[in-house]
Order: sequence, then C-alpha cells, then structure tokens
Amino acid sequence: MKEEIYRVHVVLDEVWLDLPDLCQLAGVSELWVKQRMSDGLLTRDAVPTTEAARFNADDLRRVRRMVSLERDFDAAPELASLVFDLEMELASLRARLRRLSHLPD
Repeated sequence: MKEEIYRVHVVLDEVWLDLPDLCQLAGVSELWVKQRMSDGLLTRDAVPTTEAARFNADDLRRVRRMVSLERDFDAAPELASLVFDLEMELASLRARLRRLSHLPD
C-alpha cells in the first residue's frame, strides 16, 4: 500500500502558539526562546503572568529569521534581532512607496 503525503498550509495570523509549538515550528529549544525573551529580544503577547506565554505568526517569523541570522552569519542575538527589525521596517517602507506610486496625480 502506498502512503500519500499531504502538505497542509495553515493561516497562522489567527492562531496562537504556546512555547513548545513555537519551538517545534522554529526548530529551537525552549531555552533558546526563554533566553531571548529575558534579553528583551522576543516578547510574549500580553497575557496575565499566571498564564503561559503565547506567540503569533509574527513571533514565529521573527524567531525563524533570528535563528537563520545567528546560524548563517554567526550573529549575536542582539544583532539578529536588530537586523530583523530593520528588514521589517524596510519591507513596510517599500510597500508604502508602492502604494503611493500607484496613486493618481
């Protein structure tokens, strides 16, 4: 019997991830995430302190990019976080410029 493999894409913008899910999807350890959270490089969503941290799709993108920068360029965590922030700002400005360039005179 032949096994079929299906790839499922989920819209994560409306899904909350807990710490183990974030770690599994990003391929990092809980220690890695907790260290960046304690350094202020990754913040948890505003939830009461009695609840577990939860993360959204933006957090997952941030963690994946930071991991890539740290691994590929041997970047310090602070630098990886800064580069991610600058990349997001640049993408935002480019999108704004595209919108403005399509406005009628």
